[in-house]
Amino acid sequence: MIFASRNTFHKTPFGAVKAGERVTFTLTPSRTLGWGKVFLCVNDELGGRYTETQLRWRGLQGACDLYETSLDTSGMLGPVWYWFRYERADGSGGFYDNPGALPDGEGEVSPANPRGWQQTVILPDAKPSPDWFGRGVTYHIVPDRFCKGDAKTPELESMPGDRVLHETWDETPQFLPDKNGEVRNRDFFGGNIAGVIEKLPYIRSLGVDTIYFSPVFEAASNHRYDTACYTRIDPLFGTEEEFSRLCDEASSLGIRILLDGVFNHTGYNSEYFNGAGFYPTLGAAQSKESPYYGWYCFTEWPDRYDAWWGVYTLPQVNEENPDYFQAIVTGKDSVVRRWLRAGASGWRLDVADELPDWFIEALRAAAREEKDDAVIIGEVWEDASNKIAYGVRRRYLLGRELDGVMNYPLRSSLIGFLMGEDAANFKRAMETLRENYPHDAYYSLMNALGTHDTPRILTVLGAAPEDWAQTKEARAQLSLTPEKRALAVRRLKVAACILFTFPGSPCVLYGDEAGLEGFEDPLNRRCYPWGREDAELVSWYKTLGELRAKSEALRAGGIRYLRAEGGVLAYERVSGGEKVLVCANRGENADAVTMGGNGLILLDKLTGDVFRSKNGVLTVPLDPLSVRILT
Repeated sequence: MIFASRNTFHKTPFGAVKAGERVTFTLTPSRTLGWGKVFLCVNDELGGRYTETQLRWRGLQGACDLYETSLDTSGMLGPVWYWFRYERADGSGGFYDNPGALPDGEGEVSPANPRGWQQTVILPDAKPSPDWFGRGVTYHIVPDRFCKGDAKTPELESMPGDRVLHETWDETPQFLPDKNGEVRNRDFFGGNIAGVIEKLPYIRSLGVDTIYFSPVFEAASNHRYDTACYTRIDPLFGTEEEFSRLCDEASSLGIRILLDGVFNHTGYNSEYFNGAGFYPTLGAAQSKESPYYGWYCFTEWPDRYDAWWGVYTLPQVNEENPDYFQAIVTGKDSVVRRWLRAGASGWRLDVADELPDWFIEALRAAAREEKDDAVIIGEVWEDASNKIAYGVRRRYLLGRELDGVMNYPLRSSLIGFLMGEDAANFKRAMETLRENYPHDAYYSLMNALGTHDTPRILTVLGAAPEDWAQTKEARAQLSLTPEKRALAVRRLKVAACILFTFPGSPCVLYGDEAGLEGFEDPLNRRCYPWGREDAELVSWYKTLGELRAKSEALRAGGIRYLRAEGGVLAYERVSGGEKVLVCANRGENADAVTMGGNGLILLDKLTGDVFRSKNGVLTVPLDPLSVRILT
């Protein structure tokens, strides 16, 4: 091994550093390679600098030369790319780059075409993320679909959007387009705050520390990502007083509330845009004299305007407009501040890629000023440490913007592993994030198997290709066969076990723990199946929640992989003197994990099985498609 960026012999310290810290690099090329001179090549992208530094020869290590140098990161910021160049005595030479770098560019490595390793450099005064979020379990609720408590339903005519209320809780959500080809999402089931309060003991029994709500504010659609009023709870969901009561009662059980902030766009049917004229306010679509006219960017008033991904019902706001910025962020009674005062503990930012860096930075500053342990989580689907959005390298995790992001790479990698990919791929993807992300950000990730934007995880793990190929009408009525469901449940139990034992906050989409099925949106947003839950799965999730709550290693410990190959994934979480070993076998055949150690005894917390070392070796047997959590 010439260089391994995650091995602290080759590079120290591990992972991201604060600007001004020195990073030491050690290379050990075989003498047979004939390297005479070796240079560290650094592309400081944001700083616009490219440098080469010659490594010092320190002697021999066995049959290898030992070269060393250090990098002063003062003045650097963001992802810094590095690789190595070597020269031989005969005048030949070349580059030694990252064999795992993606994507693999064409041609020779150069400052213009780096395929190197990433060194993340964050601000020297970066504030630590509040640790409460990453330590705990999160429960994701789509407000209209969780529980309809004993509360009077307001008149639908008093709300925007031509709403329709379903007669029964277990009906299929409307999914077919109307005569204009639109899926209007105007059908409601009436899930409300009273229902959430009623079910708080159940939520807590899952080990939940945080409830993350999809938008709760007044909107025309059932998903409510088309905000109609930022200062009113949707009447069908409840009132501000009920919301504060919910926050208080949740807090008494040790549960915090995370709200969804949709600040890149509003609804067409909103008191700000007022495209349908529902509100008595003078909206931007009605008059250029409207106080909200400057909130939007019209190309041809009133019918042509910037909209989120061109969706006309979601007119995009101009974050640079002073009035909008003050209303959402900086004002004394701004949206961000007032709902923290009402009882929320933080915000999840919808489509964070669409929000400017300076906007997110100011938003977090305002939130922390209002509540010093408020957390800000961003919706970012890729590696947030090097994300480029609209041609701009984003600064999400450099110390002043997001505390963490939604960990979609974990979801895709974990599903890939369960469906047959090599465990090495999962380890590689997760270790890349751990190396690229600041420590606090990695431990503040929102780790989920499913969200309101993805098909239900049980369906993903059980449906066959021919099921996905059917029409949407057919998929709306399609349930897994008993055989497919049994397999999906076994896979889900393994996946959930990994989710609950991994760094970051395990996030459970309401109903996943109850065995809810469903293909793509809106079929994935059926109502929670009260009275028809999968008791086996609910019990499994409760067990996992209890194990995590009682284990400091699982809540905040370090991670080290013991095996990641084929169908077996094994890693340990360590905190102080506590070690927890997780062993998963997604294969169809039995397997085992072995380790050395005299007098070693392991207890499986899921089954009660005890394993003891013999002759200095301990073997942990793994049944097909099974998992163990051992202490």
